[in-house]
Amino acid sequence: MDAISPLLIAKALDGLHARYRVTAENIANANTPAYRPLQVTFETQLREAAREGADAIAAVVPTTGLAPLPGITGGMRLDLEVATASQTATRYAALLDILGREMAISRAVIRGGN
Repeated sequence: MDAISPLLIAKALDGLHARYRVTAENIANANTPAYRPLQVTFETQLREAAREGADAIAAVVPTTGLAPLPGITGGMRLDLEVATASQTATRYAALLDILGREMAISRAVIRGGN
């Protein structure tokens, strides 16, 4: 793994954690009158920072803002929030798996292949 990849993965995990927290808040407030759901964005910033190097990656901060309301219902859709939570958890688990595999390879190299 190159030197940039662990930084990207760490920042992506930070962003996904923030998204999961906000999604949980949205789900908890699903029945709150006039509640406006929030969303977290970071992927575009992270993609652009990856081209610029480690310092740019370190400067990426997930952005929380109001989510656009779907035009069909005029309010928050709980099904979409649950889908977002599931997708976020899947991405988080995949990134942790990649890090775990890289650590296993590094341990094997340090131990001389044993």
